[in-house]
Amino acid sequence: MISIDPAKSALEKLPHGPEFRFVDRVIEVDPGVRGVGLYTVRGDEVFLRGHFPGEPMMPGVLIIEAVAQLAGVVAQCDRRQQPLDGLKLTAVRAIKILGTARPGERITLRATVLARMGGLLQARVDASVGDRVVLQGEITLAGVVPR
Repeated sequence: MISIDPAKSALEKLPHGPEFRFVDRVIEVDPGVRGVGLYTVRGDEVFLRGHFPGEPMMPGVLIIEAVAQLAGVVAQCDRRQQPLDGLKLTAVRAIKILGTARPGERITLRATVLARMGGLLQARVDASVGDRVVLQGEITLAGVVPR
């Protein structure tokens, strides 16, 4: 495990703007191996106005994005590998959306790197709210190995 500062730096280097980041804080990271992060649904996110009026909840696809961002942080702070340029989510496999999060709820995100080859990274991911698992599956991220 390393201190969280390199993880914070890796989060800031993801290609997303701050308004599309779904990891508030990385609380554990074993660089290149696994990580745990948190995202709290504040209630003022624009997407909640339409999903769903009068009964707001975090869309499952954004929970997938959140775990993908965490997986990117785990990969990008690995000191044994060169960070990938333009790292992006490119595939989802066997994803099960088992629930959601509502305003005021905190989502615990987990990502474990299964394999990395060149610019490809495969990870097992899950998300939970309290003791409820709300998402699980595997994702692939792709980026460009800098020359």
